Amino acid sequence: MAAEVLIAAGIKVDLYDAMPSVGRKFLMAGKGGMNITHAEPYDKFVSRYGTRSSKIQAILDTFTPQNLRDWVRDLGLDTFIGSSGRVFPTDMKAAPLLRAWLHRLRGAGVRLHMRYRWMGWVNGENTALTFSSPAGDVVVKADAVVLALGGASWPQLGSNAAWVPLLAQREVMLSPLKPSNCGFNVAWGAHFKSRFSGLPLKSVAVTYTDNEGREFRQQGELMLTDYGVEGGIIYSLSAQLRDQIVVSGSASLHIDLLPNMTLATLMAKASAARGKDSMANHLRKRLGIDGVKAGLLREVLDAADFTDPTRLCTTIKSLPIKLLSTRPIEEAISSAGGVSFEALDPHLMVRGLPGVFCAGEMLDWEAPTGGYLLSACFAMGRAAGLGVVAYLEG
Repeated sequence: MAAEVLIAAGIKVDLYDAMPSVGRKFLMAGKGGMNITHAEPYDKFVSRYGTRSSKIQAILDTFTPQNLRDWVRDLGLDTFIGSSGRVFPTDMKAAPLLRAWLHRLRGAGVRLHMRYRWMGWVNGENTALTFSSPAGDVVVKADAVVLALGGASWPQLGSNAAWVPLLAQREVMLSPLKPSNCGFNVAWGAHFKSRFSGLPLKSVAVTYTDNEGREFRQQGELMLTDYGVEGGIIYSLSAQLRDQIVVSGSASLHIDLLPNMTLATLMAKASAARGKDSMANHLRKRLGIDGVKAGLLREVLDAADFTDPTRLCTTIKSLPIKLLSTRPIEEAISSAGGVSFEALDPHLMVRGLPGVFCAGEMLDWEAPTGGYLLSACFAMGRAAGLGVVAYLEG
């Protein structure tokens, strides 16, 4: 996005990428459907960026979700709004979008250099860079530099956070990198793991209450794994859960297995005589609870608890799960932490390094999945490009 802005302004642009081809994480983001943005009301959209909402909104105001959809259309692809409000290209794929984009950039004169890994600065000059390349070490001198080096998730796609010590050496203000949109470890019993890991838990609601008494509730589904839990609901709460674990050593979720049934109705159904039915059949026939949901109940309740309707029903409506730790950052969809916004001017230029701009996931922000991550990255790239234009114009 920065290259597109700069080449349109008549500035020569060279784009260096450490990988054999560009956009590898972009392609991975589109593997299950290219969710580029979200169609919810704008004020709700910007609230998804949590403590960085004001910083991100200032950038998104100049390149909104609708502007992004228009940009995709200019590349020759249409978009549509899914049932959840998420926005996708009509073919759901990332590759056609990336191909059309690269074709346009190359046609405009952007020069792409693959397998060039940035190794640092030359003699402390802000815009003199050294790269390792197929031809050996290469020194490049420029008028301005945009760093868009990613966070620390999915390092096999190129974003391995090797830039952190390089910026730290130049005294750029950094926050530690942390996993975001990640799974969490739970101490499942061996029987539960063997029976239910890898299965989805559907049509549930998850509630989490933080240390300040604020309650977060999200309805949908999650995935049970051999190590714990992951999935959409978990990702939407991952920042709060991660931070809670840092403070308290663990975090607790409560799962409503039947969110569309009141406790009173549940009590009436569960208290009905079960005759010759086993408890498993009683739960299945009366409450519609079997499979994974029944397995979870057995994971947290003793056999005697199943004969106590009050204990059983309150657990069905609020089943506790203790999260012990996050999964490794390498497995996370994205990462938090990185270059602090306080280290940047309004144009995303590093205050202590004139001519050096930063954009994307390497900055200290995070958002849930749903198109919010890509929307902000697109807008930041464009903002950095405009910042370079302003800087070069003096």
